[in-house]
Amino acid sequence: MKINLNNKRFTSISNTNNAEVSSATIFRYYQKQNVVWASYNGGQIVQGHLIGKIVNDHLEFVYHHINLNNEIMTGECKSYPEITIGGKILLKEFWKWTCKDHSSGESTLLEM
Repeated sequence: MKINLNNKRFTSISNTNNAEVSSATIFRYYQKQNVVWASYNGGQIVQGHLIGKIVNDHLEFVYHHINLNNEIMTGECKSYPEITIGGKILLKEFWKWTCKDHSSGESTLLEM
């Protein structure tokens, strides 16, 4: 994967109904070689973090956050980056909660 996520900011442009992330949530990504991490907050998210790695053409990471209900939420995700016609990075994400109902969903993030 040749995309560099270091110091990039993203926001959500689509989510399945069981997601807690919204367009009010801002992700701040960092990257060092194949290691990727981010912090995120806004909307239903008080504070969250993710950490993962680049695997071939995608990212694999785990995440956790505290929501407005003061619940600790955890999950895992595979994220597939693309470059838009306008040159921004788009992340197509396929995730699963590892807490509560263990449901899965999809989200799309766009570079700000």
